[in-house]
Amino acid sequence: MYDVNNVRFMMQPISGGGEGRYYRPGLFGGFSFFPPVIKGLLITNGLMWLFFGVFLPAFTFQNVPIFVIFREYLELWPLGTNFWPWQLVTYMFLHGGFWHIFFNMLMLWMFGTELEHTWGSAKFLLYYLLCGIGAGVANLLVAPMLGQVAPTVGASGAVFGILIAFGMLWPDRPIYVYFLLPIKAKYFIAASIGLELITGITGSPDGVAHVAHLGGAAVGFIFIFTERHSEAFRNLMGNLGSGVFRRASRPGPRAWTGSEVRDARFYDIGETRHKEDEGEVTQEVVDAILDKISKGGYQSLSDEEKRILNEASRKIH
Repeated sequence: MYDVNNVRFMMQPISGGGEGRYYRPGLFGGFSFFPPVIKGLLITNGLMWLFFGVFLPAFTFQNVPIFVIFREYLELWPLGTNFWPWQLVTYMFLHGGFWHIFFNMLMLWMFGTELEHTWGSAKFLLYYLLCGIGAGVANLLVAPMLGQVAPTVGASGAVFGILIAFGMLWPDRPIYVYFLLPIKAKYFIAASIGLELITGITGSPDGVAHVAHLGGAAVGFIFIFTERHSEAFRNLMGNLGSGVFRRASRPGPRAWTGSEVRDARFYDIGETRHKEDEGEVTQEVVDAILDKISKGGYQSLSDEEKRILNEASRKIH
């Protein structure tokens, strides 16, 4: 369920894909239900909310609530008013209340899980942080022009970047509003951005940083567009995905990068399933299965294809 300007949507979780980096199979025969960066972000945001929203308000220092002191250094303040550069990162991990963090983390998990499986953990984390920082910069520069001057908290800007990426990579993937009405991802996300644009321009007094949402979405769009049209950028992202998060304690074949999957050729899975009837899974077979995932999602695979992919995953780990 997602709350945009009091319009609530309930959506069915999407099955995971897996081009960028393999994970061990999860609870339902697919990939990890909580890939490492998603899990880390959920835990970090949750702990920060418990500490600053539940635990810390009970304490004071010289009759001043301690959480107020922390706010001056960690929330994103307007330029010239308690602003510090690190706030462009720290503000993403603070939230105003339970429902604020609940909807942000729900959207992050629902749309980010498949994205992390596709891109790999390093690239996904970089993208998330860039969108969040971009959202903060947009809020600092544009919001004052609209008369919106206030400290900002929340991961919504980064989450809107995740939404844009999902819509651009899987535009025809159905999202079920209230679990009943299927809407293609591109239409749902376009409607969400449209609502943010209208309320941001009109200066709706709802206490929501719409400019930050639009800033995160804009950075996400630029990132995806640049990657699609710049081979150098694709190679840079591929190197990050295969190198930064590689486990030193588990040497072995490097992870497939997003650029490698993007350029994969199409094969008939039935014709290339085994190598000379030896039962060996070739990279051509895996590439063909990954192509199928990118077009129809993990749920489109047959049991045999899932078995082959799981076998490849075990070999990598």
